[in-house]
Amino acid sequence: MEQNPVISDDLGPLKIIHIHQPTVNLRATLVIDNVARGPSVGGMRMALDVSTEECVRLARAMTLKNAAADLPHGGGKMVIYADPNMPAEQKEPLLRCLAGALRTETDYLFAPDMGTDEICMAWIKDEVGRAVGLPRNQGGIPLNEIGATAWGLVEAIEVACDAINLKLSNCRFVMQGFGAVGMNATRFLCQRGATLVAAADWKGAIANADGLDIAPLIALQKQGRSITELFGAQRISPDQLLSVECDIWVPAARPDVINSDNVDQLNTRMLPQGANIPATAAAEQRLHERDILVIPDFIANAGGIICGSLEHQGCDESMVLPAISEKVRRNSEIVIADALKQNILPREAALKLARSRLENAMSSRRWSLF
Repeated sequence: MEQNPVISDDLGPLKIIHIHQPTVNLRATLVIDNVARGPSVGGMRMALDVSTEECVRLARAMTLKNAAADLPHGGGKMVIYADPNMPAEQKEPLLRCLAGALRTETDYLFAPDMGTDEICMAWIKDEVGRAVGLPRNQGGIPLNEIGATAWGLVEAIEVACDAINLKLSNCRFVMQGFGAVGMNATRFLCQRGATLVAAADWKGAIANADGLDIAPLIALQKQGRSITELFGAQRISPDQLLSVECDIWVPAARPDVINSDNVDQLNTRMLPQGANIPATAAAEQRLHERDILVIPDFIANAGGIICGSLEHQGCDESMVLPAISEKVRRNSEIVIADALKQNILPREAALKLARSRLENAMSSRRWSLF
């Protein structure tokens, strides 16, 4: 697989901070990429196989996402080297210790990501007084509960369908990653008439050319069980999931799942990126050559961070989904129209949009990065 070098350029990163506290078995990395538009915000990702390189790339994705969404925030990200499925009695002291170690890093606003949730944010808020994605009973807007990221993703998909003459209600789709984003996106897509023909989670993949019944899949996910337990489902391999014929193939899990080794297995019309950096640069180039429309991550999955920003500003929950729809649809229309008109990669069009807003903010700051 091709390697992705650590980004270091005129935009950042501003800081890379490593945290180590052996007494609670804590190892973590915080990357604050760029704060020209305001304090950085980005989720805390907990997994056993994360890395500083991944954190740097994800922080840059957050810088671009916040700029493209025209939010008053810069980009940051944190990775925690730990098992996300550890018991709460182990996770709580670890995250409280982490928050305390970063008490003075006010350029970073804590937010949830893979392996962390609104309860984790409540612990952090209790320690340092700054976090978004809090439980509703603490004044938060629980983005996973309302499906904020997924809502924006589906809005972007609908815009893309119109651009390439697909009718969403007739579309067949694959969901790679049936976590909070994937589950809610599946629910929203099926409500708009689309049909789920294959899905995958951490344990495996399943398929049904006639369509999968999503109600029991959602029930399994909410119980913390694998969707592969669905009675009567056909088990398939990850490679087979790639080649399932569909109109929309949604990566909603980890980085670089689509790469130069497997990109030609895809049999789809569209790749809306529910996950952050789910495809390598070489893979996106190949998809463009194959006329498969990619909706870049920081355009398609901005719903969660829009929700977090609105929560931080004290907005009411009723404002969230309409705001996500307006911002994501507008940006998707701009990026897709620009890409199709100029025959350039959608990511190139998206970068142009985000950088223009970011550089405008940077021009008024005393130091170019800050």
